[in-house]
Amino acid sequence: MTTFKPLQLSDIKSITRLMQEFYAIDNYPINLEVSEKLFEDFIADENLGKAFLICHSDEGRISEIVGYTIITFVFSFEYKGKIAFIDELYIKDSFRGKGIGSETIQFIKNECHKLKLKLIYLEVENHNLKAQKLYIANDFEFHNRKIMKYKI
Repeated sequence: MTTFKPLQLSDIKSITRLMQEFYAIDNYPINLEVSEKLFEDFIADENLGKAFLICHSDEGRISEIVGYTIITFVFSFEYKGKIAFIDELYIKDSFRGKGIGSETIQFIKNECHKLKLKLIYLEVENHNLKAQKLYIANDFEFHNRKIMKYKI
């Protein structure tokens, strides 16, 4: 059974350890001290978004943290209101392929519906074909625009 625990201050160390695993996949740099402070700010302001620990238990086993997801909020005139951006979704390698990703996507969709958000955006690495397959199977589609960035 998969459950989703809203992130609390006491969970910050747990989620940053998972982030470290996630970022290592693509060799992204991470500063745990900075990430911990960002989570403090994020939790303090519900207008920024929501973060959840993904917990799973099999029959007779104690529930354990197997991943996390972070949904951030953006206001869009194009989409006539607040939209969601799945900033991160990570499931430990040993728990992939068990339907937890699909359950997480469904959970995110339900949360966004409850919050009356207009759209869910996400980004996925070009090489991460398994994640792309998961999102396509859950009715996401490729956007015809390219994401660009300018680092300040």
